[in-house]
Parts: sequence; C-alpha cells; structure tokens
Amino acid sequence: MTRRSCDGAGLLAAFRAAVANLEAHVDEVNGLNVFPVPDGDTGSNMYATVRVALEEAEGAAGQPADRIAAAISFGALMGARGNSGVITSQILNGMARGLARKRRFNGLDLAHCLALGTETAYAAVKKPVEGTILTVIREASVAAKVAAELDDSIETVLAATVDAAEKAVAKTPSLLPILREAGVVDSGGQGLYRLFQGALKFVVGEAVAGAVSGRTHDAARPSVLVAHADEGFGYETMYLLQPRPGHDLDIDAIRTHLEMIGESVVVAGDPRAVKVHVHSDRPDGVIAYGLGLGALSRISVENLDHQARDVREDRASAFTGARVGTAPEGSGAASGGSDAAPTGDDVSAATDGGAVAGQTTFAPGATDGIRVPLAVVAVAAGEGLASIFTDFGVAAVVRGGQAANPSTGELLAAVDALNADEVLLLPNNPNVVLAARQVADLARRPVHVVPTRNAAEGFAALMALDPGESGAANVPDMTERGRGLATLQVTTAVRDARVGGHKVRKGQTIVLDPDDGLVSADADPDKAILTAVLTLPPETELVTLFYGEDAALADAEAVAGRIAEARPGAEVEVRHGGQPHYRYLISAE
Repeated sequence: MTRRSCDGAGLLAAFRAAVANLEAHVDEVNGLNVFPVPDGDTGSNMYATVRVALEEAEGAAGQPADRIAAAISFGALMGARGNSGVITSQILNGMARGLARKRRFNGLDLAHCLALGTETAYAAVKKPVEGTILTVIREASVAAKVAAELDDSIETVLAATVDAAEKAVAKTPSLLPILREAGVVDSGGQGLYRLFQGALKFVVGEAVAGAVSGRTHDAARPSVLVAHADEGFGYETMYLLQPRPGHDLDIDAIRTHLEMIGESVVVAGDPRAVKVHVHSDRPDGVIAYGLGLGALSRISVENLDHQARDVREDRASAFTGARVGTAPEGSGAASGGSDAAPTGDDVSAATDGGAVAGQTTFAPGATDGIRVPLAVVAVAAGEGLASIFTDFGVAAVVRGGQAANPSTGELLAAVDALNADEVLLLPNNPNVVLAARQVADLARRPVHVVPTRNAAEGFAALMALDPGESGAANVPDMTERGRGLATLQVTTAVRDARVGGHKVRKGQTIVLDPDDGLVSADADPDKAILTAVLTLPPETELVTLFYGEDAALADAEAVAGRIAEARPGAEVEVRHGGQPHYRYLISAE
C-alpha cells in the first residue's frame, strides 16, 4: 500500500535507514576525492554528522514529526564535521523549518521541506559552486515538487527525489572540470544521494544493507543511577558539568546533593566530565549548584507539566545513554519552555596522534581568573603543531585536522568555555572553515574566523595579531599574513589519478599547494619534494619543515639538508608537527 503521509515515528525510522545506508557506503564516498590523498573523509564527515543527528532524534522518540525533525536538525548542527557535514546540517535545518508545527506530513510537505533545505544550504556557502552537493539538493527538490503536484504520496515524492539526486550526481563532472579530469563524481552529492536512497528503501519496505552501529559498547557505558523515579511535575534540568581547572568532580557528592533538592536524578560520567539530569521545582537552584562546581554546557530546561512519565524517563536515558567524553561538547545555550532543543551526545571516535578528535586543551587561566578582551582558539592536527600554538599563547587548541575534523559543537564548546569578551578562531584546514563560521553564528560572544588553511598559515596569522585591537579589526591583517605564506604538503598517492594535467600513480610521493593543487609527483620522494621546493618564491629566506607522525627526525633532517642545497640563500629549520597523513608540511617566508 502506498504511503501517503508520515508521522514522527515514520520520520525517525526513515532517517535511521538513511543513516544506515550512508554508513554502508562511507568508503565509497570517501574514495571520491579529487586528489588521490590518504585523508579522503567526505563520507566519514557526513556520517559522523548524521549519526549525531540520529542520536538526538532517538532521544525524542514518540514525539510528533516536527519534534523529530527539530531533534535531527539540532543534532546535525552540533555534530557537523567538514564542509560536507555542515552543508548537510543546513539542508536538515531547512527541512526542519518546513515541518514546524506539523504532527505528520505528506508528499507536498516533503517537497516544500526539500526546497527550504536547498535555500538554507545555498545561503550557508559564500560562493556556491555548481557540480557539488548544492546542485544535487537543488535538482532533487525541483523533482520532488513536480512529483508532489501530481501525486502527493510520500513514496512517490521520495522516489522522484532519489531518482533526481542520482542523475544530478552523475552529471556533476560535466559541471566541474576538476571532477571530470579526476574521473569521479562529487563526493558530497553522492553522500546525499545515499541518504535519500536509504530513506526510500525504508518507505518501500526494502532492507538496508547493514545497520547503524550501536551508540556505545556496554563496556564503555558509564554507571548510571536513577533515583526516585517520581510521578510528579516541575522542571527537567539537564547539563554537562566540567570541573574548574586543577579540580576533579565528586560524582557521589553531586548525586547526593541533587537527590536532596530534586527527583529522577541521573548523574553519569567521571571526575573530568559529568552529565546531570534532575526534576525539581527550582531549576535555577540546580543550575547554580553546577556553576559552583565548574563550567556548564548543553543546558536544557523543560517544563514537565504536560509530559507523561515514560517520555520524561526516556529523555533521561537518552541524555545519559551515550558515552561521556572528556572534552567540552554541545552548544552551552540555555533553552526554556516546551521548545527547548532536544539533547543527546556526540560520537567522536576518530583519533589524531593519540588524542581524541575534538578534544580541547586550554591554556592555564583561560576558563577562569581574569577576563581578557580577546582570546584565540586554534585547530591543530598533531602534538607538535598543538605545542607550537600553545607557545604562541592561544587560549585553546582543539585537536583535529585531516580525516578528523572537529564538529561545530566541539568548536563551540571550546569558545564558550573561555573567559574572554571576543574570540578569534583559526580553523587551519579548509574543511573546517564552514564549521568555524557556524560557531560564529551560534556563540554567546563575538567570534571572528581567520580562514587559515593549514597550521603554518595559522602561525603566520598569529604574527600579525594585535592584542590591543578588536577581533574584527585583526581579521584582515591576520588573513593577509596567513595567505601571504607559501606552503606545501607532502603525502603519498593512494590511487592512480589525473590531476592538473598530470598523471599520478598509486604510491608516488605527491606535493600539494593550497592555491595551485598538485605541484609535483614522483616515485622518488626526494625528487618530488625538491621539484616543489624550487617553485617557492625566489626571495624565500626561511623554509620550515614540520615533520608528521609518519616521518622520522633523521629523515626530516636529511630532507632539510637537501632543501638547503637546492635553495642556498635560505635557512632551513626542522620542527616536529606530528600531523597524520602528511609526511611534511613545508612553509616559506
């Protein structure tokens, strides 16, 4: 029987199938990189984004379609990783707006949602480029509208959406020459197609290959105690609590105190981060208690007067059910009333040099003590690079970079934890810039993004920082200083490809420039590097070689010696970077 409409349960089940289908095709999407580099992560970023969105939606199970859609949108916004993840979150945000105040929806409503998703996604990108995920969502939404006006069943409209998305992906190479040359379709568009395809499979009753991974392994699940599962009313207060620097949280003491002032108490975590859930008549007292112990984020206050007991308890379980990380997370924005944003958890499993992607290191005094007018947050992909940023005096370093992009929520948490009037954010990766700009829109204080594309550009930008000026006044000079630095990245080709008119073979050393793309490729690493180094500006006086986690110091010193021979007028310096995937990051000034 054709499905003519969908309620909240149907929307959740369809989205669950969409996420499972994308999970089954992550490697396929990752493999569609234009450059044959080992850090293709479009599929991983999109999956991580929608996986968090699904966590939020599961926490709102049993609610009408509009609440499920709002949960999906909020989770995607906080969990957005990489440019593909951010654009996907914007599509889901627009679709959620289209379902506002709708308990169920039909095919015409779905077409309207897709149109709003398209509009929102295009608005999020300063210079939209056709032949990308934007083209795919636009053409899919147009096809959905045409189909809906003839037959407004969900099945018909979604089938038209999937068909149009598949065709739009297939023609992306005709719109982007770089895709055509590389022999691939747009990876973000392919990921979006797989999401739509998974939803359609659910609607028509077809099994999806694979299933979404469980939220946590039992061994990783924190100890949870639900005390006094009351039948009463009042306010549900939830937040993530992190201790003041140098202190640990006493979980038993926190639980005991909250049981004295409230009911349905849930306290889960460890001495470094605790999730709190409590029902009481005075949410202000619950929040004040937490503030007395440390910093709060992901604050939510919900009026329970009209909520059934099982829904309240389900929300408590959803809030604490996923793994509690040690890094700050979430929006930190307080919500009130029945429209409070749903709560849930991030799922950052990627690692970087032994540190969890998204984990934040704060400078002493950055989250307490004297308030400063301006602070800097930087993203770093390796231990050595993070240490250099710390030496520069940045207030917080968020771990992440190639194949481990921090989410919007993780960046936002780092910003919100600082005791500063304004914040400058250095993404240090082109795939983190969109997430950083979302933080600027969401933060509770002014945040200014300096669009640095690698750590070396970030170091150069910091040289132009004037602490006496405002954040906005610093952005132009810092951006110019960062972009004025010549940089090269050295890695290994993971497949045969044709890039910039040059054939690249799997296993060759390739050198990339953030402006010009492929600079050189050769089976001989030294030859590839020296060919690229000779393209650096002739007035270069200093070349810095940051060696990554796959390079040895002795090898880096040998390469530096050969660079010095090739560029006799320049001094060559070796620094430990520790970055993954890229053997060397080279800068010239």
